Amino acid sequence: MIRLADPQATEAIGASLASVLAPGDVITLEGPLGAGKTSIARGLLAALGLEGEAPSPSFAIVQPYASPEVRVPVLHVDLYRIDDPREMDELGLDEARYDSALLIEWAERAGPQAWPDALRLRLEILPDGARGLTWAAPAAWEQRWRPT
Repeated sequence: MIRLADPQATEAIGASLASVLAPGDVITLEGPLGAGKTSIARGLLAALGLEGEAPSPSFAIVQPYASPEVRVPVLHVDLYRIDDPREMDELGLDEARYDSALLIEWAERAGPQAWPDALRLRLEILPDGARGLTWAAPAAWEQRWRPT
């Protein structure tokens, strides 16, 4: 586990991912409300060139970002309002990942079999208010990214 002392450290994790992100990649973000999932997304999108705010897509569910707004097309997805994994088919995410990276908050709502090749990040709120980050990296990610 890596300890993230403040929101800037959490955003820095996202920024570190931007340098290795490519279309077809899937990054999942899990953890309780307020743990910092959207902060990681904001850091990643800012490092890809997004100017201005990256809102949480809680109500839209999918927020697309494309060139020239960002260097790598990204679909920022928030599955918080998905009640049944079968609803996922309507979002078309598997098709969209051919030309975009997927950054998925609340990915656990899609079921345990979704995106087996994803880099899985899990945040927790520590007793002192800092965040703890753990991750599971499949083989395709092991040589590409390691949090520091």
